[in-house]
Amino acid sequence: MAKIVYALNQSLDGYVDHMAFQPDPLLFRHFIEDVRGLTGSLYGRRMYETMRYWDEDHEEWDAAEREYATAWQSKPKWVVSRTLTSVGPNASLIEGDLASAIRGLKEQHEGVIEVSGPELAHSLAELGLVDEYRIYLHPVVLGHGKPFFAGPRPPLRLVASDRMGEQVIRLTYVPV
Repeated sequence: MAKIVYALNQSLDGYVDHMAFQPDPLLFRHFIEDVRGLTGSLYGRRMYETMRYWDEDHEEWDAAEREYATAWQSKPKWVVSRTLTSVGPNASLIEGDLASAIRGLKEQHEGVIEVSGPELAHSLAELGLVDEYRIYLHPVVLGHGKPFFAGPRPPLRLVASDRMGEQVIRLTYVPV
């Protein structure tokens, strides 16, 4: 059975903003390997539209960015949206009952399905479907933005902390 893991970069004051966190080469290498190891990714509409950047080749990319794009393109993506009518390559829309659809994904697959986006993660957490949280804590204070947690959570238990790259700590939590 697959495990649903919510993983995102976060500022010290609790916000997520993909434009505010530029990973150093070691952390970016970690993200390449992380994506390679995934069973697939689960997105809400906004995060999926942001990640579609990796669907097309960009002339300015370096070798690592091309490697990340190749890994990302190769993995299945499931998109939860009430407004999209179609999605790009290697992606499927999830429609209907969210709880049933995600339980079905978990039962049909092995490994890790990574969920991105605070609102979708919150909805899945309320349904008891998030198995693990990975916070990539950056030494940045944003003072505003979208919080990592979109609402209250029952207690979590710290199961690991790892230094990632030069300045980032990954905190891994599971529901109690």
